[in-house]
Amino acid sequence: MSSEWYSGKLGDVIELKRGYDLPQAKRNKGVVPLVSSSGVSDSHNTAMVKGPGVVTGRYGTIGQVFYVEDDFWPLNTTLYVRDFKGNHPKFVHYFLKTLDFLAYSDKAAVPGVNRNHLHEASIFMPPVTEQKEIAAFLGSLDDRITLLRETNATLEAIAQALFKSWFVDFDPVRAKAEGLEPQSMDAPTAALFPDSFEESELGLVPKGWRAGNLGVIAQTVRRQIQVSELHADVRYVGLEHIPRKSLSLSSWGNADGLESTKAAFSEGDILFGKLRPYFHKVVLAPFSGVCSTDILVCQPKERAYFGVVAMYLFSETLISYADRLSNGAKMPRVNWKDLAAYPIVVPPSDIAAKLNEAIHPLLSRMIEGIHRAQTLTQLRDTLLPRLISGQLRLPEAQEQLEEALV
Repeated sequence: MSSEWYSGKLGDVIELKRGYDLPQAKRNKGVVPLVSSSGVSDSHNTAMVKGPGVVTGRYGTIGQVFYVEDDFWPLNTTLYVRDFKGNHPKFVHYFLKTLDFLAYSDKAAVPGVNRNHLHEASIFMPPVTEQKEIAAFLGSLDDRITLLRETNATLEAIAQALFKSWFVDFDPVRAKAEGLEPQSMDAPTAALFPDSFEESELGLVPKGWRAGNLGVIAQTVRRQIQVSELHADVRYVGLEHIPRKSLSLSSWGNADGLESTKAAFSEGDILFGKLRPYFHKVVLAPFSGVCSTDILVCQPKERAYFGVVAMYLFSETLISYADRLSNGAKMPRVNWKDLAAYPIVVPPSDIAAKLNEAIHPLLSRMIEGIHRAQTLTQLRDTLLPRLISGQLRLPEAQEQLEEALV
């Protein structure tokens, strides 16, 4: 390793400072991010710290580190870097991610990070020129991951918009009723849609369609996997792995060490978080595995209705409905019986199957993006501590990245 690397204490290379209190009553909506121990939580009209900045949790969520490009307000639950002492801010962000923050807890009833203890942490840090190179390399990995997830969000939005147009707003039916050709569909698909409406208990619905509920076309499967069957080769999805308002799973673990029965799911199932449904945690399973029993494993009763079921379960209106019907003051949950009663207009299976055809390429690209993002995330998390510590040099890391992208 280079003799230019600095060995000493964390407090020698950066200065941390506690964040600032800002009661809800004094928060005025603006564009300045408010950073809490769990990340950017809101925005305000006044900044306390000039960007770029690095923030980590002091109480609450401990161990996460956030990089903030612009001016911001670090809240009282955080520590932020007050002085980088000439070091590269983005590198410091990655460097702090390698620290074991719990080792510097003040050991109180509610664990928290003590700034003075953290300043005493032993560190080994490269010169600024190498800091910039390492930060640029890791940043490029993060940019690739972000782009994949943004692309998936776009694909999800296209699928959801098509579903809403066909099965909620009934745009093709309205167009035909006005003597127009439905937009963005071929003639055989357009021919399947009726050209008029009829009354139903849900109001006007396309002629030949029927009022019903989600349970008519969807079901939940309950197959429990015992602890004796759980091992490292079994993929595990918990609520913590499911992002909010995204059909794309962002991460997962394995079942090694799990101490209670779990629910089995298959690739292509729809995983619906029933605990605190307002968190809007609904994803398509990109593989088979097991999940928390706070996740409902949902399927269409007929394959033709897969897209319709998935899009209904992911919709804002169903999430609001689930939230209203959830039970429990501190840990509200919704049950399948209530979800199954959600009122819908049931289309004929041949039209539902056309939605599958239309969104299948989108969902396939999403699944590919999920796996590519996971590969890059695992590579980043493997390389990060080795680069930061000097165990791995940048040319070797670049070679590993090229091999992973082949």
